[in-house]
Amino acid sequence: MPARSKVPDAPAAAKATAPRPRARKPKPPKAAIIAVANQKGGVAKTTSVASLGAAFAELGKRVLLVDLDAQACLTFSLGVDPDAVEESIHHVLLGQADLDDVIVTCADGVDLVPSTIDLAGTEGALLGRPAREYVLQQVLAEVRDDYDVILLDCSPSLGVLTLNALTAATGVLIPMPCEMLSHRGVGQLLDTIADVKKFLNKRLIVLGVLPTLYDGRSSHARAVLADVGERYGLDVLEPPIPKTVRFAEAPGVGRSILATARTSKGAKAYRAVAQSLLPRL
Repeated sequence: MPARSKVPDAPAAAKATAPRPRARKPKPPKAAIIAVANQKGGVAKTTSVASLGAAFAELGKRVLLVDLDAQACLTFSLGVDPDAVEESIHHVLLGQADLDDVIVTCADGVDLVPSTIDLAGTEGALLGRPAREYVLQQVLAEVRDDYDVILLDCSPSLGVLTLNALTAATGVLIPMPCEMLSHRGVGQLLDTIADVKKFLNKRLIVLGVLPTLYDGRSSHARAVLADVGERYGLDVLEPPIPKTVRFAEAPGVGRSILATARTSKGAKAYRAVAQSLLPRL
């Protein structure tokens, strides 16, 4: 059998002028989604969402806040009257409105998905829906390219809406007053987070405990602060958020403490926490 002729190599010049694949511009990263959660009420979840949102906005980030509490405290705190809201996160979760249509821009430089008392009936409406834990994740996918940070203000429970938040989130932040009774709530929440990571969202990470309502003059508060990280093996974010009346005054004018008391200890603490979280987002 005659030997096959060898195909000659292409000339060097031809190789040099061969078209190269066009370089693709890297896409901007999708927004980090942070669930601020604790099933215990009165732990400064809403204050933390509003204040961290404003702090991230000051750092030049595009921020979306989502009010997942039927009490609509975050909505009110940012200057939006819940009674005047026609379409809210309730309507979005039930497929009755598009997310883009309910987002409002607030004075602190953040966008908000408002809540109303209608949200109290959302969990019941979702119970019979297949894959109900993924509804919020699918909703946020529509706008995740438009923001750098999305903060979820969870209700004080471990119901369907909180499970939706933990399933949609990339990280969870646990605000905790420096009081001994708050320890139990953290343990219960961590059990729920472990189940979510196992069955619903393997990528979820706990960003840490955010100490709130901290009174440095109290030996009890100092002892709780020293104990919580070791007890649960969690990062404790610094600095702790001090107890101050400035936080109670801010919602009255529809702004965060970063606008109403810019140089207060509380405002400075939230700015420092936001700055420390940025590399982890």
